[in-house]
Amino acid sequence: MIVSTNEGNPNALKLIIATKLAQETVSVRILKPSDAILGRLPTLTTPTGLSLFSVSSALRFLLSVPKELEVLNDRWLEWEISQLQPAILSHANASKTLQKSNLWSLLKDLNSELKDKQYLIEKCSNLSPADISIWVSLWSTILITDIANDIAKDLPSVNSWLANIQKQPIIQQSIKESNEMFKLERGPKAIASIETASWFPINTTSNSQVHESVPSDISPTKEKEMDIVNPEELRNVAKNWTTEQYPEVKENSYPILPKKGERNMLITSALPYVNNVPHLGNIIGCVLSADIFARYCRQRNYNTLYICGTDEYGTATEAKALQEKMTPQAICDKFFDIHNDIYRWFGIGFDYFGRTSTPEQTEIVQAFFLKIKSQGYVLTETVEQLHCEFCDRFLADRFVEGTCPGCKYEDARGDQCDGCGHLVNAVELINPRCKICNIKPVVKNSVQFFLDLPKLEEKLKEYSTTRDKGWSNVARVVSKAWLRDGLQPRCITRDLKWGIPVPVEGFEHKVFYVWFDAPFGYISITKRYTKEYKQWWQPPSQDIKIDLYQFMAKDNIPFHTIMFPACLLAANQNYTLMKCILATEYLNYEDKKFSKSRGIGVFGTDARDTGIPADVWRFYLAYIRPETQDSNFNWVDLATKNNSELLNNLGNFVNRALVFCEKFFDSNIPPIEPEEADWTVLALVQRELSAYINAMEQGKLKDGLKRILAISKHGNQYMQFQQPWVKIKGNDDNKKKAGTVVAICCNLACLLSALLAPFMPNIAKQLRSQLGLSNKNYGYIPETITNMLPTWHKIGKPSPLFTKIEDQKVEMLRKKYAGQQETNGDGTNKSSDESIALLETAITKQGNLVRELKAKNDKSVWHPQIEILLDLKKKLTDLKSNANAPAKKSPAKKSPAKNKKAEPMQVPEQNGDALTDVAALESAIAKQGNLVRELKAKEDGNVWKPQVEILLKLKQRLSDLTGTTPVIVDKKSKKKK
Repeated sequence: MIVSTNEGNPNALKLIIATKLAQETVSVRILKPSDAILGRLPTLTTPTGLSLFSVSSALRFLLSVPKELEVLNDRWLEWEISQLQPAILSHANASKTLQKSNLWSLLKDLNSELKDKQYLIEKCSNLSPADISIWVSLWSTILITDIANDIAKDLPSVNSWLANIQKQPIIQQSIKESNEMFKLERGPKAIASIETASWFPINTTSNSQVHESVPSDISPTKEKEMDIVNPEELRNVAKNWTTEQYPEVKENSYPILPKKGERNMLITSALPYVNNVPHLGNIIGCVLSADIFARYCRQRNYNTLYICGTDEYGTATEAKALQEKMTPQAICDKFFDIHNDIYRWFGIGFDYFGRTSTPEQTEIVQAFFLKIKSQGYVLTETVEQLHCEFCDRFLADRFVEGTCPGCKYEDARGDQCDGCGHLVNAVELINPRCKICNIKPVVKNSVQFFLDLPKLEEKLKEYSTTRDKGWSNVARVVSKAWLRDGLQPRCITRDLKWGIPVPVEGFEHKVFYVWFDAPFGYISITKRYTKEYKQWWQPPSQDIKIDLYQFMAKDNIPFHTIMFPACLLAANQNYTLMKCILATEYLNYEDKKFSKSRGIGVFGTDARDTGIPADVWRFYLAYIRPETQDSNFNWVDLATKNNSELLNNLGNFVNRALVFCEKFFDSNIPPIEPEEADWTVLALVQRELSAYINAMEQGKLKDGLKRILAISKHGNQYMQFQQPWVKIKGNDDNKKKAGTVVAICCNLACLLSALLAPFMPNIAKQLRSQLGLSNKNYGYIPETITNMLPTWHKIGKPSPLFTKIEDQKVEMLRKKYAGQQETNGDGTNKSSDESIALLETAITKQGNLVRELKAKNDKSVWHPQIEILLDLKKKLTDLKSNANAPAKKSPAKKSPAKNKKAEPMQVPEQNGDALTDVAALESAIAKQGNLVRELKAKEDGNVWKPQVEILLKLKQRLSDLTGTTPVIVDKKSKKKK
């Protein structure tokens, strides 16, 4: 074994330790980075001539771990190279204290993992590759600084693990020999030696470094193979470079229709509910993922149609309409425009974005129903439902509240209890009440239509087994569980008003349930796009193949893998069935769920207001796309990825290449005379390109994006190794070599502009303009690398593509979207803007209540509410006054919370108008109870808690008059339940 390294490089120590553990004989060869292939050191060369450039893959090659522990070991190796090393370098270059740095957070994570463990991979019989790699990184850099004291004091598990490894004889012997062989360094010199001979491209204008991350689908075997560039690869890349023609992207004419002999891609994303503003999780879960994939398909010259629209029927829309005192249609119109604007800003390139409240939707849904009913796949059953006699309507689950039969929570909904989280059957609620009028409903029987899924079960199983190989893992798991457990008939109608009417006599006042109705929106929206929609959904010839790809989050899977295919199969009319479903897990917001009502998370309109470009949002959401497990949006991580991967890696590479071409070659692509190092970098890029296409074809968008970043890292390292800025000042041969390097780098920039376009279309367009290319399309995505920019091609004017996101902005945005802040002693919010907004909302609601009570009741009922209104207005005046006052005139003053318990809002005595009428009091209590329930459902505790105090006062007065004891709820015990 030969380890080639530059002097002082602690990464070589990792290989020395591993070779000793593997009982391999090793010799060390000292090189300058400029003398190594692509400047990468250390490298490991085996007796057979195999060269491994990656330390991680070399460690895997030397040391085996049990098969069941490979994934865990690989995860920690990736953590070390993609998170720990960047954090160490960032901390070394920053002035932040350790306790506030990303490094300290990572060390705390490591401490949690190491608790009560001797080794990181505890079931390994000896040191694992992950143990070695992480230990050397920490020992060689930060353990000779004051950080060692912090670790000893606050992270005992990390401290003992470090000490346990260091005292081992094989470690001590390896350190000693490394000092003798290549002058092993620690501290700042160690960092410098790593930086000058690693994967990390160096930004000539910044100390920020960019680090390699291992794509999630690379196994240890695959990564070892990736480090070998064999002669055949070099020959192939040289041949393709000169012989392959670079195609153009085809222009599509309207309407886009399937074509014989072409790959016809019909792409849909789950129709977003129209009754709310989509948040980042909604956006990446369906429309953005589908858009990235559709753009990729167009750039591969697949015949592609991307269809989507808003889902507008159902109880959610009715509930929103009642809340905002609008008609359901008006709500749909309002939010359709909001959705449309958000998606346009995000650059979502639908071929058509429609909606389901259209005549076409009604026509198609009713026709489908009648067809599958005639085929014998629809049956009727009688079900029990709650009916409000006052409103004269059956109540959907969202319109019923009551006491949970399980935990006795008093404000459980008809579908789920917020107290215990369990699903609830509305008819089982204790003391149910209509959410609209507050009157107790009665149980009535209602006849509904059901889809006979058991009758279709065998057809669905056959369909699933022939198609699910291309489905995402979560889609397969959810679908198989449904089929394994046996299908049951599913109700497809409801006693509602807002929906598509059931076209059967006796059912005129019923509508189709939204889950049955919505998937047909894909067909009706296609019909709105073109009258020839059947060519996509019922292809006239078997020679025309349609590949239907559908994108969504995991909660929509059963409707697309079970319900919708069941309807299409039941119709038996040669409908296009889904080929591939690419469902995601959930995206959370800084370890919390998105919540519009609580101000937690970034919603579509918020993203635009941050000032961060849409393409950066697209990039980051794709980077953290929850493809295999739930993922987490994080502001610090967003800034880090922007500043390192985009600014210092991708942007740095393409800008350096184009600026150098402009400065030294008059903006003309110079001639190319490649040598081995040039073909080597192109061969490495070819691997990444092939992996990119493979990932994108499978809908693994996150891995596709990481391949792009890997290509720019190869380019950065190549340019840093070749140093064209030095060669251009040398003799004629050196100048020619500089020209070759610049020409290859500009060609790689051209390739990157095409690969990046599905993810960042605006940035790709800017880059293509700087390359002197037409902006009418984004560039064909080839399978092989070719010379895309011919000699003497004139490029445009280079300029930076990305800007840094500063720490101050990150902290400001993090606080802004973190939800409601801690309250002051007087119940107001510490965030003045949020407090003012809450109070203004409360004043509006209270004013409406006063006007309503005045119109129907005597003074004894409405007068106490006026006092509440006046008190809220006074608080608003005081808050606005404090918010506008200069900071120096706002000294810290004692709040009620610090001196005494804040007094509850008082019900004033009424003098001559004292409440003495029992009936009037009971009426006031009922009204106040309704108000409390309404506010609880929508507002923060700052708004509804004062109203609860009023309610308790009214109940106490009624008790005093009648001599009965009021029922008091133990708030503390209720909270526990």
